[in-house]
Order: sequence, then C-alpha cells, then structure tokens
Amino acid sequence: MNAAASVEGFMPFRGYETWYRVTGDLAGPRLPLVVAHGGPGCTHDYVDAFKGITALDGRAVIHYDQLGNGKSTHLPEKGPEFWTVDLFLAELDALLAHLGIAGRYAFLGQSWGGMLGAEHAVRRPEGLKALIIANSPANMHTWVAEANRLRRDLPAEVQATLLAHEAAGTLSHPDYIKASMAFYDRHVCRVTPWPAEVARTFAAMDEDNTVYRHMNGPTEFHVIGTMKDWTIEDRLPQIAAPTLLISGAHDEATPEVVRPYREKVPDIRWVLFADSSHMPHVEETEACLATVSDFLREHDARS
Repeated sequence: MNAAASVEGFMPFRGYETWYRVTGDLAGPRLPLVVAHGGPGCTHDYVDAFKGITALDGRAVIHYDQLGNGKSTHLPEKGPEFWTVDLFLAELDALLAHLGIAGRYAFLGQSWGGMLGAEHAVRRPEGLKALIIANSPANMHTWVAEANRLRRDLPAEVQATLLAHEAAGTLSHPDYIKASMAFYDRHVCRVTPWPAEVARTFAAMDEDNTVYRHMNGPTEFHVIGTMKDWTIEDRLPQIAAPTLLISGAHDEATPEVVRPYREKVPDIRWVLFADSSHMPHVEETEACLATVSDFLREHDARS
C-alpha cells in the first residue's frame, strides 16, 4: 500500500454535503482513525498533520470538514438554533456509516473535536475501540476562566488594547486582532510564523465565521454562543473506550481545563507535551504522532 495515497469524497447529509478524505487503506487490519477538527467552525487543514500516522503504522486516517466549514456545504443563513451538538453527532454517525467503519474505528478530536468525541463516546457506541481527546475542555465555564487567567499574564499594553476595543465593540479593528495574536502565539500555536495549514484554517474562519460565531462567540475570551454553558463533566464516567488525553504545557487547555477527563474517564492516560501549546500535532509533530500511533497499536486487536 502507498501510505501517502488518499481519496476525497462528499457524503450527502440532510440535503447538504460533508467533505471527507481517506488517507491509506480502509480495508487494512488496523483501526481506522477519524480526525475531527476544532472550533466549532475550524477546518481540517490545521489538523492535517495527523495523516502522517498512516506512514507510521499503515492505518487509514480520515479527515472531514464539519458541516458549515471548509469544503463542506456552507450555510451562512442558518441561525444559532441550527448549529447544535446533536447536528454534529448525527453527521459523525452518518460519516461512519457512509465509510462502512461504524463497527470498528478509533476517533481523535482536537479542541471542540474532542468535546464532540466525548459526547459521542458517552453514548458507548459499540464500534468505538479507542478515543483520543486532544486539547479539549470538559466545561466551558472553566475554559473561559482559564483563558482570562492566562490573558492577565500578557503584557500590560496588550491587555489595555484588548479591553479598550472590547469596551468599544471594535473587535475587528486591526489593533485588537494584533493584540489577540499575542495570546494565540503563546497559547494556541507557538510556531512562528504559523505553518501554512494553520494559517489556512484561520483565513477560512475569517471568511465565514458562521459556526464559530453562533456556537462560541466573538473570541476565546467571550464565549456567549450556544455552547457557553456546555459541560460533560458529570457524564464522563460513562465513557467505556480506552482514552488518550493530550495537552500542551503552554496550552489554553490548561491542566485545570482537562482535569475532569483525567479524573473521571475510567480508562485514561494523559500525555503532556512540554514544548507545545494548543497544537502539539504542529508544535511537536513527530512526538505527538508517535504517541497517538503507539496508543492505537495497543487497541488494534480489539473486535
């Protein structure tokens, strides 16, 4: 098998289309890995590095753009009532069925993708044999509190700029965007300049922020969308799949943010990447992919 070989397609979903790409051979013996991007409202581009796992161990890796994002159908006219956790859970179920892997697969979700993965896993789907939660909150109130705690460590002039524009409601002002980047460069992606695939995701969000705006809100600091009160803490003991938790030492998903997963998921291990923030797959790619591959190899024989 050519490890780099990939096939793209579109899955019909509720009258729309979901784009996906399969790297590797779905018919191979190893668990196929489905990778879900964050946001809500990002694209697959910034988590593209995970396709490198195919070259490490031969397993198929599936990326997809969630509805409303990337190469999937965009729906800028839809309001907040449309963009729900249940919508994206149904889309994931449809994708698993469409690819014929619903009976046996692994799932990796990054940031919001990990939240989606946890929501999927608490339902105990029979086919889910291994779960990776990467850089994800378990409670949005904790996420916001920690983001604002980290923000208080930014230079005083940066904090002043953020506050001034937030008070004025000018969150699209170039000075506000520049000040926000001081946070992102510390706690989202510490590789500078950002790799092309990361830049592509953020450019796509600038072009159409429908999903992010409705579900999250205007910024990382102001979560006022439909997810503002989301939590899965009390349901985490229901997760039956063996779970790998990933985060970075400089992550906006701080140890406090990921603590509920560590303490409440029955079968879980935690790997903290010392030189990473929110994107170990970009910041420490080789180590991150090897960690995920090694974890999945342990569970390839599960039927």
